[in-house]
Amino acid sequence: MTDVKVSIIMPVYGVEDYVGKAIESILSQTYTNWEFFCVDDGTKDRSGEICDEYAKNDSRIIVIHKENGGAPSARNVAIDKAQGKYFYFMDSDDWTEPTMLEDMVKIAEENNSHLVVSGYYIDTYYNDTEKFVQEQFVTDKVYKNQQEFREDAHRLFDENLLYTPWNKLYLGDYIRDNKLYFPQTFWDDFPFNLSVIRDVERVAVTSKKYYHFIRKRAESETAKYRSDMFEKREEENAWLEDLYNYWNVNSKEVQEFLARRYVERIVGCIENVTNKNCTLSPAEKKSEIKKMISTDKVKNAVRIAQPNSGYMKAMLLPVKWNNATLAYFEGKIISNVKSKNTKVFAKLKAER
Repeated sequence: MTDVKVSIIMPVYGVEDYVGKAIESILSQTYTNWEFFCVDDGTKDRSGEICDEYAKNDSRIIVIHKENGGAPSARNVAIDKAQGKYFYFMDSDDWTEPTMLEDMVKIAEENNSHLVVSGYYIDTYYNDTEKFVQEQFVTDKVYKNQQEFREDAHRLFDENLLYTPWNKLYLGDYIRDNKLYFPQTFWDDFPFNLSVIRDVERVAVTSKKYYHFIRKRAESETAKYRSDMFEKREEENAWLEDLYNYWNVNSKEVQEFLARRYVERIVGCIENVTNKNCTLSPAEKKSEIKKMISTDKVKNAVRIAQPNSGYMKAMLLPVKWNNATLAYFEGKIISNVKSKNTKVFAKLKAER
C-alpha cells in the first residue's frame, strides 16, 4: 500500500494474555485506512503466534519477527518500513477507544499538525475485574506557533501528556526528515518525545481521551525494582533541563514545575530503595537515601517546589528536613501500600 494514512507500530513481547485485546481495539477503529506493524521482539510465549493469526485474516496487519532487542529496536524496525502519512505507537498490553484514529487524523488534517496530543486513561486494576480509573487531559488547544507551545509545554508535562508515545499522532515526514528514532535505553519513550518536541512547530491538543494504559501486570516495567533508578531519574531531569535551556524558556512557572517534578521523583527513588526486592541492608538503604537528599540540587528544588496537595507536601518533609531515617520509613510505608493496597496507592498517586 502506498496511500496508507496511518502506520500503527506496536512492539510485542511476553503479552499473550493481552495482545489480542490490543489488536482488536485497532480492528474496531472507525477509521480504516491504516497499516499495523506488530513487531514480535523474540517473545518466548505465544504473543507472536497470536499476531500471526490476526494477520491471516487482515492484510493491513504486518507481523515482523525479530531477535530480542528491546522495545526501542522493535519500534525502529517498523519506523523504517512504515509508509503512512502519520505514525501512531501503542503498547501491546493496552487498548484504544474506537474513534481515536478518526478524531486524531481529523485534527491533524485540519491544523496541518506535526503532532497531535490527546488525553488518556490509566486503568489500575486492584483485582481481576475492579479498577481505579485516572483521567489525564487538558483543555483543547491549537498552538499558533512554536514559541506559544514552548511556553505552555510545562502544563502538558504536568498532566503527563508529553512523556508517552501512545497518546499522540505524529506526522510521518517530520519523523523521517529529522531521522527520529527511539534510543536504545530503558524508558525510551521520554527521550524520543523530547527529540520530537525539541523543534516541533505545529501542535494540537484535544481533551478527548482514547487510550487505556493498563496497570495490572506484576511483571510490567513500571512495577519492578531498579538498582539504577536514581541515576536514571537524574539523567531524565538533565534532559528536561537541557530542553528548556535550548528553548530559552525560564519563567517562574517553569522553574517551579521543574523543581516539583524533580523532588517528586526523588520520593519515588526513595520508595524504590525500600522495595522488598532491594537486597541492601537497612543501614545501606538509609545511606543511599542520604546521598539522594543531601545534594544542593535537591535542597534548592524542595525550596522552590509548591506541591499540589497536602499529601505531597507531607511526603516532601523528610527530604526538606534532610532526614534519611524518616525518609526511609516513609519509603517503606509507600512501598507497603503500593504492594498491598493498589487501589489506595493509585488514588493517592493520582491526587498528588
